[in-house]
Amino acid sequence: MCGIAGIISRATLSPAQTDKVKKLNSLLAHRGPDGEGSYAGGNVLLAMRRLSIIDLKSGWQPLYNEDKSLVLIANGEVYNYVELRRDLEARGHRFSTGSDCESILHLYEEYGASFVEHLRGMYAFALWDIRAHRLILVRDRMGEKPLYLVNTGESLFFASELRALVHAGVVPFKLDPHSVDLYYHYGYVPEPTCIVAGVRKLPAAHLLSIDVDSWSVHEHCYWRMEDAPALEGNPAALIRAELERGADLITRADVPVGVALSGGLDASAVAALATAARGGDVHAFTVGYKGTPWQDERSNAKAFADYLKIPFHTVELSTADFIEQYSAVNLHRDDPIADIAGVSIAAVAQLARRHSVPVLMFGHGGDELFWGYSWVRAALHATRRREALAAGLRGIRDYMRFTAPPLSVTLGFRWAMSGAGILSEWRQFQADRRAHPGRVVFYDAEPFFLSSSLAVRENFYTDRFAAEVGQPDLTQGFVPQRSDTPPEATLIRLICEMYLMENGIAQSDRLSMAASVESRLPLVDYRLVETVIGLHKTYPLASGARPKEWFREAMSGLLPAFVLNRRKVGFSPPWREWGHALAVTHGDLLIDGYLMQEGILRPETARRQRNDLYPRLTGPRPLAGLSLSLESWCRQMASGAAG
Repeated sequence: MCGIAGIISRATLSPAQTDKVKKLNSLLAHRGPDGEGSYAGGNVLLAMRRLSIIDLKSGWQPLYNEDKSLVLIANGEVYNYVELRRDLEARGHRFSTGSDCESILHLYEEYGASFVEHLRGMYAFALWDIRAHRLILVRDRMGEKPLYLVNTGESLFFASELRALVHAGVVPFKLDPHSVDLYYHYGYVPEPTCIVAGVRKLPAAHLLSIDVDSWSVHEHCYWRMEDAPALEGNPAALIRAELERGADLITRADVPVGVALSGGLDASAVAALATAARGGDVHAFTVGYKGTPWQDERSNAKAFADYLKIPFHTVELSTADFIEQYSAVNLHRDDPIADIAGVSIAAVAQLARRHSVPVLMFGHGGDELFWGYSWVRAALHATRRREALAAGLRGIRDYMRFTAPPLSVTLGFRWAMSGAGILSEWRQFQADRRAHPGRVVFYDAEPFFLSSSLAVRENFYTDRFAAEVGQPDLTQGFVPQRSDTPPEATLIRLICEMYLMENGIAQSDRLSMAASVESRLPLVDYRLVETVIGLHKTYPLASGARPKEWFREAMSGLLPAFVLNRRKVGFSPPWREWGHALAVTHGDLLIDGYLMQEGILRPETARRQRNDLYPRLTGPRPLAGLSLSLESWCRQMASGAAG
């Protein structure tokens, strides 16, 4: 695991460009505290910071092929490097290190442009072909490792983190209006867009090549989730087999390995798989909360760690701890992400580092692949209903149904405002009648998404900013990649590409790396993803199916009944108490803050949102929380920006 940065230029690099790359690399030191390396070649400068995980003594970068005509810097891990090395050595390639990433160079020698198809892992890397004068930038299939790009027309900078590009002076800190609007709809900014103007994210599963001599730039997608072939067989057995194969690869490391263990099914499955693969050489790390509220899962996590017979470590967070760390966590997430659980993720990573465990596995991906979210299951039902409406098999009677009132006061208020579900269903009926053919129901069925669309159009943004945003169709991407893809596969892809990648994966990577810890996500392994997609192409999800039914069956025999049958809680801090404290201590940031001074929010909007952070009856209103998180992030990014 490392941080990487660099530049390729049409002309010979200037001292100013060289200095910026050096500054970029220094700003990535937390991603690689064990050392640094660089390569300079006239038109190109590559730099990296190293966190030593595999081949601790000789695996230093840059890495080279046999005649040093290829140069590589890489962030991440190639999990199948042992198998790749065995095959490449049989083909005559000679390795000079034990690094997992050296296999990338020899794959390129052997297979040319198709070399990425052989990689299984998480990675973002830059490969410089000296003879061809070509730089190749690649990002892994599921987007576990980040790569930000700044193309000036005559040069291209890249780095593992956005704030490094801003604070090194590569790009000024200025918000992109379209990305701000996306943030207010999702609570994050979906790739490839970036909230800083002039920056974009290299999308997951993409390869970008730049030829210096002709100064031509080519980018293509080398893997698509929905291209996975249909798969027949027992779903639980096939999933279990793929999980075990993946665990054998993903747990490879020459350092201690840990698991972020909650009381949930996903984290428990990762802990069990890792323990079986490494023979018990795994540590468990868990966060708890002062006063032991219902969100505290320490007792359940400890019970399972004791069952596995692995060391168990905990850290307790108070409301005061949350308030103290709120601003720093907002900055360390790199992109603005409005998730109050970020402080908890950071605390677990810091705990692992204090115990000298630099690899930490998380359970991200289980809910996205196996229908753990009720709103995504509802989106599948709504999509099937939309398809039936378009085919003339359904009518308005299939929409006009009352929903039972929720127990929550906050949700009850929203239920009442929706007319016991009738008004929202009427709006959905109208939307389905107007829907473009082929579009699935996704975020556009979520009350928050719809309320955000209405709110930001009505006296929210300033007139100038609203004009810059325009009225984009935010549902245009809710379509399958292939005409023969069932809606199950399309919805899994969308939730993985959006919420999983930009919230779950992004936070686990950035907040772990802020503590100099490598995050690994066994449930995001692309072979497992292909297995699930392939099964859904053969076996449609049954109406009323139990959440995570396939996954539970796959884990039967590996997980005890007290884990398999436990009610889902979700990884969540005591948000009511934390939210109230946040409103009291940080709420005034919105008044005359960055967002208002930059002409994004109207002054009256900022004042109203200050009061919306924690109204007594309904609880905090989502848009206000988004504004406060974005305000905190903007202030810190702007204060560190190079003049």
